[in-house]
Amino acid sequence: MRIVISTENGKVAQHFGRCPEFTLVDIENGIVIKKEIVQNPGHAPGVLPKFFSKLGCKTIIAGGMGNRAQELFRTYDMDWIIGVQGEVDCVIDEYLAGTLTAGDSMCEHGEGKGPGTKKWD
Repeated sequence: MRIVISTENGKVAQHFGRCPEFTLVDIENGIVIKKEIVQNPGHAPGVLPKFFSKLGCKTIIAGGMGNRAQELFRTYDMDWIIGVQGEVDCVIDEYLAGTLTAGDSMCEHGEGKGPGTKKWD
């Protein structure tokens, strides 16, 4: 499974689409097998969902994400967890442990609340 985390200075970025980079994390049997940083390819409607779908990402973790982005990710059958804060490595550990806490979207769009906006178990 591959997840992607909006990243800025080693922490979860507040706004998914406008962060400078993303951390891609490959997980097998509950263990991180690969972690890499990729630069943001651009913030325009539809670019990031298509980009991450082609990379095989299934879950997005971010501080915030607007409703339009959520709808676009839904079309690619991707889940998201928003309202997340903290160091990327700590967030990965919490995700693996099943203790990651979501909350209200922290970007200026201000719409939605964490997993309640999408099927996240």
